Amino acid sequence: MLKRFNLKIGILLLLAIAFTGCKIIVNPMVKNYTDPYHGKVSKAGFTEKSVRIGETNLYYAEGPDNGPALLLLHAQIMDWFDYSRVLPALSRNYHIFVVDYNGHGKTTAPANTMNANAIGNILARFMEKEIKEPAFVSGNSSGGLLTAWLAANKPELVKAILLEDPPLFSSEYPRVKQTIAYNSFRSCHTYVESDSKADFLTYWIESSAAFIEKNAGKKATPRLLSMTKTYRDANPGKPVELRFLPAMLRMFFRGLSSFDPHFGDAFYTGEWNKGFDHAQALKKIKCPTLLLQANFVTRADGILDGAMNQNDAERAMALLVNAKYQKIDAAHVVHLDKPEEFIKILNGFFLNK
Repeated sequence: MLKRFNLKIGILLLLAIAFTGCKIIVNPMVKNYTDPYHGKVSKAGFTEKSVRIGETNLYYAEGPDNGPALLLLHAQIMDWFDYSRVLPALSRNYHIFVVDYNGHGKTTAPANTMNANAIGNILARFMEKEIKEPAFVSGNSSGGLLTAWLAANKPELVKAILLEDPPLFSSEYPRVKQTIAYNSFRSCHTYVESDSKADFLTYWIESSAAFIEKNAGKKATPRLLSMTKTYRDANPGKPVELRFLPAMLRMFFRGLSSFDPHFGDAFYTGEWNKGFDHAQALKKIKCPTLLLQANFVTRADGILDGAMNQNDAERAMALLVNAKYQKIDAAHVVHLDKPEEFIKILNGFFLNK
């Protein structure tokens, strides 16, 4: 995650936090808030479940059986609910399984499972045990890397894949150091190394205070911390959902509130991709593949603000043997930024609709 986040966070935080200036309004509106899509997703027939796979207690949501199986894998820091804006519509044509993989959401897992090979094998066992048929798989960001892992290493489980702006090549060590995401990975590493027992969302806000204040004013950080505490005190054990933030930011803070920083630390150290060479994996993928690339910018200092640059996308397409490429004018989490376009693209590729 944190790929195209920085371009909008300042303005969005400024507007949201300015609106929350009156504590008389803030407290009841913050602590009683529930994202409206919980009701929409529930009405569409989704139920939350969990399954034990080795040492991992894997949480997921399953929709009604209205067609072929579709596995959805979220971006780093997010959780399964970040697909909420597309789940009701997609559920009309698929039997959807949307997973909190290791390090995210309600799933609990040992720190030593925060790498592609471990999570890939856990997801494969999940597919064998719960889906029980070859599935379409779509993954965003780190979820896109895991989608490629599944197609390369467990081809019998995968019918076709959609790679939603995956950080192919750019997240491999040491090149990951030249990406904007590396800042967040460094924060995760610092947190893990400190053996801190502090809440990671609170830690992230406090450690990002200079950036937040620069873009949203001096009152922004304390107000964010206050809103977070208000929500947590009123809703113990629930992911934090802050009413005044737009959907992208709301899902980001929701995900951070249950994120295991060992996952981000593994990207910082290079452990996440150990034994998972992106080029070799892409060569092995034989199923139909759609590579969907979102917006990116290479800054003047050479830092990539995005998942892939154009050379990365072209290199990936040269390695894939049965693939289509599509560029979309959208932020990194395409299904949140442009949900209707994402639905159209996914249905068009998987179902020829």
